[in-house]
Amino acid sequence: MKIIPAIDLMEGNVVRLYRGNPDKKTIYSDNPVEIAKKWEAAGADMIHLVDLDATLRIGSNFEVLRNVAKSVKIPVQVAGGLRNEKIIENTLEFAQRAVIGTLAFKDKTTIDRLLTAYGKKKLVISVDHNDGLIVVNGWQETTKISLMDAVNEFVEMGFSEYLSTNISRDGTLQGPDLEPLQEINEINNVNLIVSGGISNIEDVMEVKKLNPFGVILGKALYENQITIEGAKLV
Repeated sequence: MKIIPAIDLMEGNVVRLYRGNPDKKTIYSDNPVEIAKKWEAAGADMIHLVDLDATLRIGSNFEVLRNVAKSVKIPVQVAGGLRNEKIIENTLEFAQRAVIGTLAFKDKTTIDRLLTAYGKKKLVISVDHNDGLIVVNGWQETTKISLMDAVNEFVEMGFSEYLSTNISRDGTLQGPDLEPLQEINEINNVNLIVSGGISNIEDVMEVKKLNPFGVILGKALYENQITIEGAKLV
């Protein structure tokens, strides 16, 4: 199980939001390159970079993302605001993986074309949900699509890499929502990254029992409630 610290960016700063709410923001650093190098030195397997400004359509941290990715030797996956072919193409020039959420649910033709162009290992489908219903547009819009229906449809299309967050848990330190994660992970040919609610090493141990591809560490890492070194030993 890969240990993947998150670096969420707003106006160039490293931040964490509470349940995705930009009005409930904590700034942890104004130097994301320094943070990325810190997590790399601690033994992170990959870094999860999120452009929250792009997600919320209020700006862009694209050059910051590029600088962070180029500053480390470990793989980087980029999420947030990747809503057209060109931005995904530009992102994959410096990132190993692009996380696609809204576009995946709005334009199946385009993501099918991207799958042909880049292959399934470079494209991660973000199946974020609120109590089982898929959310898009920076978690601002709840659809009527169920989590499991979404995953099964993308598996049929040929996608294998997934990231799932229950947004009601994100940034809350309430623990991960294990039941739907287990359901997803039981589907054949699915590599799942677990995100949201991880609060301590016990949560990491519970997640590892699901045998996912990886786990994202966010607020607990920044609040010193967990360490990358400790998570790697689980």
